[in-house]
Amino acid sequence: MTTSQISIDRYAPGDEKGIVQLIVPIQREEFGIAIAAEDQPDLMQVQSFYQTGHGDFWLARKDGAVIGTIGLKDIGGGDAALRKMFVAAAWRGREFGVARQLLECLIEAARTRGVRRIYLGTTAKFLAAHRFYEKHGFELIDQRDLPESFPLMVVDTRFYALTL
Repeated sequence: MTTSQISIDRYAPGDEKGIVQLIVPIQREEFGIAIAAEDQPDLMQVQSFYQTGHGDFWLARKDGAVIGTIGLKDIGGGDAALRKMFVAAAWRGREFGVARQLLECLIEAARTRGVRRIYLGTTAKFLAAHRFYEKHGFELIDQRDLPESFPLMVVDTRFYALTL
């Protein structure tokens, strides 16, 4: 299979079910986070939560199925937060390039829209995610260096920033 069969599409109403079916099992089963879709209202309100200001939300699809997501949340002052980056286990890795395609789409859109800096939070145990973000130019920062408007998640203990 080639990456040409994978499409990156902007969120549209009706995509919620596919988003929830991808994200919640990864959070619960892989990351061991006791969380449900109801605990994450942004998943059912993508337009009003992400697609405002300079923000947006994209999905990676293969044969119509959602295999990846990424969100850009406008947090003001030329800053944005990268949120909800998930890729189905079967589609992770360099050979598919799903995460890379999602991140490149987000960065390009952020640049076009005038975002100056993208922040993200992750947990200390996701070493592959740390390497991925660092490889794509994100720099490790201290939590104290986050803008006040950054949407801090309880599970986040490691923070990154990318200057565009």
